[in-house]
Amino acid sequence: MPPGAKRRGNAIMEMRKLGTQGLEVSAQGLGCMGMSDFYGGRDEAESIATLHRALALGVNFLDTSDAYGPFTNEELIGKAIRGRREQVVVATKFGLMRAAPSPGSGWAPITGICGRPEYVRSCCEASLRRLGIDCIDLYYQHRVDSEVPIEETVGAMAELVTAGKVRYIGLSEAGVETIRRAHAEHPVSALQNEYSLWSRDPEEEVLPVLRELGIGLVAYSPLGRGFLTGALKSPDDSATDDYRRNSPRFQGGNFMKNLELVERITEIAAGKGIAPGQLALAWVLAQGVDIVPIPGTKHRGYLEENVAAASVAVTAEEMAEIAAVLPPGSATGERYPESMMRFLNR
Repeated sequence: MPPGAKRRGNAIMEMRKLGTQGLEVSAQGLGCMGMSDFYGGRDEAESIATLHRALALGVNFLDTSDAYGPFTNEELIGKAIRGRREQVVVATKFGLMRAAPSPGSGWAPITGICGRPEYVRSCCEASLRRLGIDCIDLYYQHRVDSEVPIEETVGAMAELVTAGKVRYIGLSEAGVETIRRAHAEHPVSALQNEYSLWSRDPEEEVLPVLRELGIGLVAYSPLGRGFLTGALKSPDDSATDDYRRNSPRFQGGNFMKNLELVERITEIAAGKGIAPGQLALAWVLAQGVDIVPIPGTKHRGYLEENVAAASVAVTAEEMAEIAAVLPPGSATGERYPESMMRFLNR
């Protein structure tokens, strides 16, 4: 058994530490958002089967949020982990407020952010009920509220830790100044940020600060919202209620330029005898043992493909080849629509 790995049933999965406070999770987690929201198509039975298969394969780190659904994703996770609580590290979030779905879009638009202490406490209680658990393992502020000092928000999160309702705290898409101030108020175990071959934003400023402070990075959308798998060949491949139809990188000329990059990554992956998505995940895993990607899927087959990427080694030569094909900043288009870019804390 390799160093740092633990046997879970018949599966062996490397474990990684997030932060210096004692949080340990599987080296690859499972993003659960798409099971209930954003990407079109719902199948509760398959989603629950996928969650159970993840646990059987040693993937114990499940990522959700009260904003996913809204609310229904936490309920789904709660149903899936009933009777299995000891196998799971549950991460959820608060802070994104959403309206009812707009006509024809199929998904509920984000209307604002809230980090007020009373809101933090009420969200935690509601998430605990939906998840059917007594304590949230990792509780994130989903987006930073620019109207509320981060010390006030984190102070409320720290109170939840003291009360035994939360074990560890995290932030999502926070800038370096916010990270420093938050960590000074209470130790932050993890920052969740989009990070992948085509979203390299954390590398310049955020990752160095995380490593200085001893905070782990949880990489969401490590497959570029599915684009890096090579499965999408046209903007029309997404369902009509799929969020990606509103994302600049998935639209028109941007899509076609980005597809050229993915085709070149696919060629490198083919030379290794693996799928392009596996190469993309292996690349993220190779960036440091303090980084945990959480690829999202709602199907067991894709889950198994993703998990297999944990055993893929990427050589220095291959890293150089990937860097030449897809250097930082090479993706065309913003990673969010303008209406959502304003929620990022920079």
